[in-house]
Amino acid sequence: MANETPALTLGQALRQYLDARNAALVTARASLGITDIDARALLFVVGNPGTRPTALREYLGITSAGVTTLIDRLVNRSLVRRDVDPSDRRVNRITATIDIAVDPWSVLNRFDDDFDVAVGAADQTKVSDSAALLEALTAATVGARH
Repeated sequence: MANETPALTLGQALRQYLDARNAALVTARASLGITDIDARALLFVVGNPGTRPTALREYLGITSAGVTTLIDRLVNRSLVRRDVDPSDRRVNRITATIDIAVDPWSVLNRFDDDFDVAVGAADQTKVSDSAALLEALTAATVGARH
């Protein structure tokens, strides 16, 4: 289209990626019957085994009460377990009890793996330049709101 601006073109490409990845995540979420924030929390815990609730709270940007309720929900669904930290019994550590390499999460894993392969096969200078551009644009956009 003649009216497409660079911002519009880049924004559309980013939305296509996010929509495609979200579709894979929705498949996993739907089969487990969990919310988007539950899924985001679960993926964070999978990537950070033994994480503290405060780290999860900061990552998700929710209150302490909210993270406690969320963790309780995930524990009750047998998706994570809560263990007492042996070095400080006042602290809990959260660990996933599911294997995201198998269904229903394998759909999301395949998407991420395919993306990793595509990025690895791409011109690494362009990849680095694109990452730097996205970081700079995000910083400028977020900074413009404050």
